[in-house]
Amino acid sequence: MDSFDIEAVDILSKRPCFLKEEYIMSLMHAIDQKLRVVDLSNITLRNDILLDLCQVGSSCHVLILRATNIRKLNMFGRFMHLNTLSLDFCSSLASLHEDCFSCMPYLMCLSMCETRIVNLWTTTAAISKLPYLMELRFQMCLCCKDTGPCRASLDDRVKDNEDQIVCKKFRDADEVELPKYLRKMNLMELSSCLSPNLNGHAEMLDEVNDSNEFPGGAHKQDLMDANVKLKKYISHHPSPICFEKHYREYMIASLPQLEVLDNLPIGRLDREIAKSVFARYFEHLPYKRKHKESVVSLLQKREMGTSGNYQNSSKPKQPNIHRTQHFFSRSLSAAKLGSSAWPLLHPVSSFSHIYKEGNQRARPRQFEYNPSNPSLMAFGTLDGEVIVINHENGNVACYIPSIGGTNSVLGLCWLKKYPSKLVAGSDSGCVRLFDLNHIPPKVADACGNSSAATYYNFEQLTSVHVNSTDDQFLASGYSKNVALYDINTEKPLQLFTDMHREPINVAKFSHHSPFMFATSSFDHDVKMWDLRQKPVQPCYTASSSRGNVMVCFSPDDLYLLVSAVDNEVKQLLAVDGRLHMEFDITSTGSAYNYTRSYYMNGRDYIISGSCDEHVVRICCAQTGRRLRDVYVEDSDSGKSMFVQSLRGDPFRDFHMSVLAVSLRPSSKWEIIKVNLLSSSPRAEKYSYGQPICSSHSLGG
Repeated sequence: MDSFDIEAVDILSKRPCFLKEEYIMSLMHAIDQKLRVVDLSNITLRNDILLDLCQVGSSCHVLILRATNIRKLNMFGRFMHLNTLSLDFCSSLASLHEDCFSCMPYLMCLSMCETRIVNLWTTTAAISKLPYLMELRFQMCLCCKDTGPCRASLDDRVKDNEDQIVCKKFRDADEVELPKYLRKMNLMELSSCLSPNLNGHAEMLDEVNDSNEFPGGAHKQDLMDANVKLKKYISHHPSPICFEKHYREYMIASLPQLEVLDNLPIGRLDREIAKSVFARYFEHLPYKRKHKESVVSLLQKREMGTSGNYQNSSKPKQPNIHRTQHFFSRSLSAAKLGSSAWPLLHPVSSFSHIYKEGNQRARPRQFEYNPSNPSLMAFGTLDGEVIVINHENGNVACYIPSIGGTNSVLGLCWLKKYPSKLVAGSDSGCVRLFDLNHIPPKVADACGNSSAATYYNFEQLTSVHVNSTDDQFLASGYSKNVALYDINTEKPLQLFTDMHREPINVAKFSHHSPFMFATSSFDHDVKMWDLRQKPVQPCYTASSSRGNVMVCFSPDDLYLLVSAVDNEVKQLLAVDGRLHMEFDITSTGSAYNYTRSYYMNGRDYIISGSCDEHVVRICCAQTGRRLRDVYVEDSDSGKSMFVQSLRGDPFRDFHMSVLAVSLRPSSKWEIIKVNLLSSSPRAEKYSYGQPICSSHSLGG
């Protein structure tokens, strides 16, 4: 082909297409350097053909792979001349490999409309490696069939040559805020919160006054025209990522080289608003670190006793009490997390060899970390068993056969002063206390073991919790009552009746007082109680807009973390129930999306997940800003898994475990460990897909 006097060759598939797919790669290689456009959108390519294309590469300038069966974008071939890539309508495409764009360094235009891409964090981390990318699409304007700025938006676009003056006063501030006139317009709500459609904000212009903050009136006109542009935009073929709160602002702030997003040009005012929205709702790095640092640099500073903040050499150096081991530990965590967009996820390995009759695997339904041994974890199963494992090496430390027939174990709680003892309760009402020191680890040896204390049944039990002095525990369930038991005498002390108007899913003692406990109910209320006052009336009542699934105390008992149905999560002051922080998590609209939240890293961060979703959200407990989302999938099948419960690792910062379930092709329950400080060595194995219906409301 090089010997012919031909400037360029395009391969365009049209229907009907008579070219056999096995000849496509041969044709592309034959044309080689003169290949300009390759459009394979009307050809159903076999997986081996796609694999060959991705691994070998092409010299084309434009590659269109619309509606092809790509699930993971693992393109390792050479695409050195590629400047435009279209993956629109690839409905199986769910994830981007960490280095999937490294083979196309000059890519300028990328379109992924109507895919299954959803993760803001991993998506921007992959795309940020494209230094020349100017246009990105995850949805298209209704009037635009192709890439490029929307003609309507260009016609309405106004000059923004003075935008930098308006926003200069807050550009370099430590805590970025919007100017008064932007706050009055509530421009934070320009984000596509519940729908990718950007309409519905024209009424905010009525609130704009003629403040002197509009130099010469030019900026007021800029805002009005920007709002008109958003109003006219009608989303078409959006990918799920477009439904994420503040999607547009996040993408603009994270990818500063972009000039067009979703057919809408990006102006200076767009960038300033995006910067402010990002600073308000997202946390770039943990613990308010502003910039990424290398681990090696931090270790050198620690060894030299410096923090990187140079002092005036004429003044004697004063010891800085803040530059402690704790400070450097946080800095190291921030450095590691900042370089690990794809966290390490792996199932607890011991489940794979805990088999019962008929080669059935253990199916965990509840789990708890041991309070004193960092390597131990207990989990109860759907079949009534209790298993204690070393989650670091996968060895079984203890196996307890079914404690209540074949009923699920929903309540587990370790004793704090006697960490070898464990209270377990099943939904049949059976409640028992086990001492691990007297129970063998092997399944066969455990079958005849009976060294356990048995307590009076609590019907339809969903939770148990031991107080701080290990002498009493609470049991609650699918009723309006809570029972108080004496651990030593094995007798119920009192049954508190009608504490709520609807079932009490969870009752929790505080961490430091043996008398204070909180209850959460589907009647929308959370109540604080004091055993010294013979609980007839609560100390206070706090209400949610939906039914409460659970409540827990912060490790220092300063706060209550309340989780209500469908992602209504908030933090209350434990002393009086006043609202301290409401976390901005999008609701799905489902009345069966049961949400559970716990603390991580002490009380610094909260982790939250819901049973109809396959994502764990991580937020700063003090600011509410979102740090990261982690999507959970089955490591064997790659199918999405749904979050049933979760716990932060009490011994390791930015570590947690997630109880997840997949329903297709068969039901599978698994506990997955998540390490946010380490990148997965097989990041391509963990792609994130769409949810499948599931709902489990009982227990914490």
